Amino acid sequence: MSHSAGEVETGVPEAVSSVRAELHAPVIRARSLAKVYGDDPATVVRALDGVSLDIAHGEHVAIMGASGSGKSTMMNILGLLDVPTSGRYELNGFNVSAMDDAQLTVARNRLIGFVFQSFNLIRRTSALANVELPLAYAGVRPRERRERALAALAQVGVADRAKHLPNELSGGQQQRVAVARALAGEPALILADEPTGNLDSTSTADVLDLLDAVHDAGRTIVVITHEDEVAERASRVIRMRDGKIIEDVRLEEAPPTREAWTPTTSAGGGAATGSTAGTSL
Repeated sequence: MSHSAGEVETGVPEAVSSVRAELHAPVIRARSLAKVYGDDPATVVRALDGVSLDIAHGEHVAIMGASGSGKSTMMNILGLLDVPTSGRYELNGFNVSAMDDAQLTVARNRLIGFVFQSFNLIRRTSALANVELPLAYAGVRPRERRERALAALAQVGVADRAKHLPNELSGGQQQRVAVARALAGEPALILADEPTGNLDSTSTADVLDLLDAVHDAGRTIVVITHEDEVAERASRVIRMRDGKIIEDVRLEEAPPTREAWTPTTSAGGGAATGSTAGTSL
């Protein structure tokens, strides 16, 4: 059982309605997702063509494919950066298919931690402030977000670079800061888009080791990549072509069923209203 938008709860931004996450729901459940461009049958482009998949909590999945395979469209939809033309998408038990733009913005901030190829750090802002920023958007109080940001930087091994600007960091260090930013919000899903694409071989190995450690700590990771070296670190590899999944291979035994992720803090930074019985975004 999954849940769509409902009544707004006290203390939760009005952009997001009260919903409950299914206790043992997969972090990703997609059914018949399609993304179609154009109306003319002769020229229509099916960037996604009826994709269905489940990704359980604690999995480390690589989605691979050549240019035009649909993997970038898949990433945008899974990351709530775009919406499908048709189909149903549930993220951590929440029916995001039923959310409006404002609700999707809040869900994206609360449920997903992004790691991008180009790092996407604000150049004139310190590493610490970059990690704090999504927490500020989520309404976490200043003291708590500072503590969480510092803890995340320490977790990825760059606590001593907290006051440095991005241009004072190596590519590998910038990507570590980006991973810290993704972790600080305690998301249900870490979504990494070509995370080693701008790194040399040494930094690539370091970042892949870091993602392995994040996965080993119980995080759910989905990596979009065209590099075999990156995919080999995953426990499951999904290959796409022409908007469809053509191969889905588990490289190791699937993790045990985990309870659906629930946030530790509410929008105001206090105790969460959710529990194992359900939660609000």
